[in-house]
Amino acid sequence: MRYAAIDIGSNAVRLLIAEIIQNGKGYSFNKDTLIRVPLRLGDDAFLQKYLSDKKACLLLKTMSAFRNLMDAYEVEDYMACATSAMREVENGQELVQQIKEVGIDLQIIDGNQEAEIIYSSHIVEKLDSKRTYLYIDVGGGSTELSIFHLGELSASQSFNIGTIRILDNQDKEETWDDMKKWVRNHTKNYKHVVAIGSGGNINKLFSLSNEKAGELLSYSKLKSLSDMLNGYTLKDRIQVLGLKPDRADVIIPACEIFISLMKWSNSKEIAVPRIGLVDGVIQTLIDKNLKTKVQ
Repeated sequence: MRYAAIDIGSNAVRLLIAEIIQNGKGYSFNKDTLIRVPLRLGDDAFLQKYLSDKKACLLLKTMSAFRNLMDAYEVEDYMACATSAMREVENGQELVQQIKEVGIDLQIIDGNQEAEIIYSSHIVEKLDSKRTYLYIDVGGGSTELSIFHLGELSASQSFNIGTIRILDNQDKEETWDDMKKWVRNHTKNYKHVVAIGSGGNINKLFSLSNEKAGELLSYSKLKSLSDMLNGYTLKDRIQVLGLKPDRADVIIPACEIFISLMKWSNSKEIAVPRIGLVDGVIQTLIDKNLKTKVQ
């Protein structure tokens, strides 16, 4: 049995096809196929508030290819979500209808729904319930934040601060101020806050750190990585460090976001479980379809 998740983000569009596995306690999944297409819809969305014919055509071709792949893998259920870029374009609903014509029902979700799906991956259940965590998901158009204290979600908020938005100079100082105030207000009563990072940029930063899987990445190490990356030109980040072109530019503003949030929350370390929206979507489908089947 296979499920699929589609994430139409501001930087890239992703398809995850996962094999669902039954075990004694319930269900889990293995990733069969993960495809990432760097469409960078945010460039149109944040500058023009409209998806151009070229971007729209590429998006439709990608969705058609994803539909064919899901059919080839005999996917039994799927969920397709669009986030910040599609939230802001004036032709968003028109594109939803065009995508439906190629066989995919797409939901444009708000920031709070995005956060809920991300942490529905049950990652917090695997962490120390006695500690306080700041969950940070950095995307191209927005950053989703959640506070978990004693194993429970205590606060959650989405901010229009993202890597593509920053590169396009569409981030606003007042939004940065709002995010700083929110983080400080919701973490000031906790002595030790551990950050949790999700998204492609923090995954790549963790790889560059050479830390072992499962280890925490320290604030000082993250700051050193940021300084190192800023010391290279864009061209050298691609040619010398081997970063993909659509990762080599966004990783700089991603560092700025993560470092700022850790500083404001006094987090000295960040966990990088390598999960994202697509993982949360697969878990959401499992919970919807299979939760009651195993007692």
